[in-house]
Amino acid sequence: MLTVGLFLGFVAITLGITIWASRHSRTANDFYAGGREFSGAQNGLAIAGDYMSAASFLGIAGLISLVGYDGFLYSIGFLVAWLVVLMLVAELVRNCGRYTMADVLAFRMSQRPVRTAAGASSIVVSIFYLLAQMVGAGSLVALLLGDANGSAQTLTIIAVGGLMIVYVTFGGMKGTTWIQIVKAALLMAGAVTLTVLVLLRFDGNVNAMLHTAAQTSGHGEAFLQPGLQYGSSLTSRIDFISLALALVLGTAGLPHILVRFYTVPTARAARRSVMWAIGLIGAFYLMTIVLGFGAAAILGSDAIRSSNAAGNTALPLLAEELGGGGDSIGGVVLLAVIAAVAFATILAVVAGLTLASSSSAAHDLYAAVIHKGRASEKEELAAARLSAIVIGAVAIALSLTAQKLNVAFLVALAFAVAASANLPTILFTLFWRRFNTRGTVWAIYGGLVSSVVLVIFSPVVSGGPNPLVTGVDFHWFPLANPGIVSIPIGFLAGWIGTLRSKEEPDDSKFAEMEVRSLTGAGAY
Repeated sequence: MLTVGLFLGFVAITLGITIWASRHSRTANDFYAGGREFSGAQNGLAIAGDYMSAASFLGIAGLISLVGYDGFLYSIGFLVAWLVVLMLVAELVRNCGRYTMADVLAFRMSQRPVRTAAGASSIVVSIFYLLAQMVGAGSLVALLLGDANGSAQTLTIIAVGGLMIVYVTFGGMKGTTWIQIVKAALLMAGAVTLTVLVLLRFDGNVNAMLHTAAQTSGHGEAFLQPGLQYGSSLTSRIDFISLALALVLGTAGLPHILVRFYTVPTARAARRSVMWAIGLIGAFYLMTIVLGFGAAAILGSDAIRSSNAAGNTALPLLAEELGGGGDSIGGVVLLAVIAAVAFATILAVVAGLTLASSSSAAHDLYAAVIHKGRASEKEELAAARLSAIVIGAVAIALSLTAQKLNVAFLVALAFAVAASANLPTILFTLFWRRFNTRGTVWAIYGGLVSSVVLVIFSPVVSGGPNPLVTGVDFHWFPLANPGIVSIPIGFLAGWIGTLRSKEEPDDSKFAEMEVRSLTGAGAY
């Protein structure tokens, strides 16, 4: 009951923020960009809140507790990715765009084909990411209620989906940003608390914690060395390289991260946003080492796996044990607090994802493509709110079929699609003068289609240890993550498409983009 009370308290606070924001979200600028009123520090907190998702809080700790060192590789990839964002994307995207990623890509290209492709890619990436958050919410509730038949998990996914629709439909970017800020503060507080308690359990001796984790994992010292998950065969090693590429390059192409740079008034504030985000995210991912290995040491990998095969419940179980066990008041209270923080994490991130995808659907597809730029602002906002409802419904339906997969792994698939379809197009647009409309469209569709097709015919969907589809095996692609193949395809498709097009590059437009991206002159 305490968990339910804390969760309902957070829901009440966020609904209050949403109601307040709805009174201040009357224009497209308010709905899409929060009026560009947020400071670098505020936006940095919001970016960290967006990025530190259920995959970070539940999935990575769970993976480390099950496969040790190889699970920690997710933390490294997620953190290093921010250097790419800082050096190549943040300031330039802020200066060249207005509301969505497609604003940058269509700056010097034909509007309709480019916005259609970019909008489709943004929606696909966001839905993949949404699956991870909602599956994490279902796993958490199943643990808390001891649900054996999965009905509570199903109802939780539906409830989270309904709340995210409400947040976006009424709060827009302003409401979503403040929810992210509150959530980031709660998440950091929860992670620090658990990290301190784990270290106290081992008297601050990290080596003792690691060796205990190795003993209780069932794998011995191999638990602390690379190769437990990604070193058993040549295929698994290649799969690791594919995962690393997707994680490091995917962040710079995530639509819900890119749109956050439009909420600040200047390019300097965008840079400050990334610096704040790197500090917070770096501290958090360092703590996942202690949390993951601490869970393995204190609980044992078998106990974690018996609760949830993918390890998604390792952190709540650890909180319960650190508080004194399931029969103690401390255990119940700490479990309730951490579960409530996890719920806050999930609700905040799904709101940001839904906003990014509905913005693409309304601003890029509805207003620019269907109505050819002639839709009124009122019509565009109505389309954005309707899109949030439709995308939320699709995400709910798909999440109900993906409940067995690890949430960190689901996010890695979203990163692979973003790195394959979005990043090549962004880099070509910003830095290659000859790049043209056909190259843009080919790069997006080449990366998007190849990554999605390879996932469909991978062990993730059929033939793997925990496939989406059971009873049949139609996989022919051996890797769980398609990045090593689909990312080069995205770059290659953009290059070939550009060279095969007879369209002459617009040198004046490229010069304008170059000056604007580097100086901010003419930026919104």
